[in-house]
Amino acid sequence: MQIEALEIKTFEQIKQEFLNEYVIQEKTAKPASSADTADAPHEKYQKRDKLKKVRSTGKILDRMSYIPSIWKDLAFLFVKIASIVLVFALLFIFMYGIIRYGEPSMSPMIKDGDLVIFYQYTKSGYLPQDAVVLEFQGQRQVRRVVATEGDTVDITEDGLWINGALQNEPSIYQKTEPYQDGVSFPLTVPPGHVFVLGDSRINATDSRIYGCVKIEDTFGKVMAVIRRRNI
Repeated sequence: MQIEALEIKTFEQIKQEFLNEYVIQEKTAKPASSADTADAPHEKYQKRDKLKKVRSTGKILDRMSYIPSIWKDLAFLFVKIASIVLVFALLFIFMYGIIRYGEPSMSPMIKDGDLVIFYQYTKSGYLPQDAVVLEFQGQRQVRRVVATEGDTVDITEDGLWINGALQNEPSIYQKTEPYQDGVSFPLTVPPGHVFVLGDSRINATDSRIYGCVKIEDTFGKVMAVIRRRNI
């Protein structure tokens, strides 16, 4: 058994067929006889009313023809918004990360309650003054790199020394001192490691306590800080 394909017509085709049918009816109409002359005014009004209905129907079809276009535009807008949201989600999942900072050890640059956004693909190496995200005893923290592999670090009563030079740190408002129960100085940073300190040097848990940090154990470099207080 052969099944015929269903023909799908557009609104414009339906409108045109409707108007064509009306024109054909007008052309094939028989001329009025002398007996029908008396009914001529009445037929004239009927034709006029019929023509008005045809034009009104055409306008309705024109308006209906916009409906598929509106739904198409809405669907396109929805897909566009969903694509943008998906791109941002993938960026944050695979390239960026965000944490809520919960300690005062990086004050005043990063304060308790701030949101920290970090870039994860910088594990190949850091530079001095980079702020990095790492983990100590199950808690994520942010610390500043002060020395990289091959550097010699010493902390004395005078402050922080890197490769025999006393460091001038204008953004640090507290003196850098060693911890009595911490690591011994001087020390040399081994390959693939960094030496980190908290900006708030008093009582900050950093490399003075746990020593140099493996780069592969870090989560990434801090890119932005969003101040989030009393929310």
